[in-house]
Amino acid sequence: MSSLRNALPRRAHKERAQPEARKKFGILEKHKDYVVRARAFHRKEEIIRKLREKAALKNPDEFYFKMINSTTVGGVHRPKPEANKYTEEELLLLKNKDMGYILQSMQSEKKKIKKLSSTLHGLDAKRPNKHVYFAEDREEAKEIRSRIGESSNMPGLDNIPSRIKKKTASSYRELEERKQRLQKLEKLYGDMALQKELKKPGRKRKLRENEIVNPTSQPVYKWRAQRKR
Repeated sequence: MSSLRNALPRRAHKERAQPEARKKFGILEKHKDYVVRARAFHRKEEIIRKLREKAALKNPDEFYFKMINSTTVGGVHRPKPEANKYTEEELLLLKNKDMGYILQSMQSEKKKIKKLSSTLHGLDAKRPNKHVYFAEDREEAKEIRSRIGESSNMPGLDNIPSRIKKKTASSYRELEERKQRLQKLEKLYGDMALQKELKKPGRKRKLRENEIVNPTSQPVYKWRAQRKR
């Protein structure tokens, strides 16, 4: 019986709209809209009640270090800027770890570039004909030349499906992007290695342009020679 009752057509109940005289107040609020608004209102009331209770029960002798380690800017607590909490040795160790990660990324990119290059090497170039033909006389040599010309005129790479061509083009783009990424990683590794060397003890100075034997875009430093004990 329940399935038959559900199969019978039912009247579609329409919601009452806002009367014409109250159109200026916007859409008529339904019960579900009132529920959402009421819950939000009571939630705010509960937050205010808890804050008032916390302020009433506050201990005037309460102290914690955030009171002196933070400032209030526009009513918002912001911690004071911390000084460098790492020593020189710890900073050098962190930089060494970063350099190790970059070196590992460089090696991985080189392997991928080598693999892609070996896969794509010579796909668009025609292979040279290295066959050696022997003829008994001139007539046979002419016949062999004509046969070679006909075979060279046969369609080669032009009849490759478009799907394979698109895949090859995307592989070439990936190869170019990986080469550019490898160049950026090598430049970054060189800069970090230079900064690491500059952190080491010893007197050094930056060479002028007329003092550099092989001019480069990177700055060149010279350390003062120290006598080894």
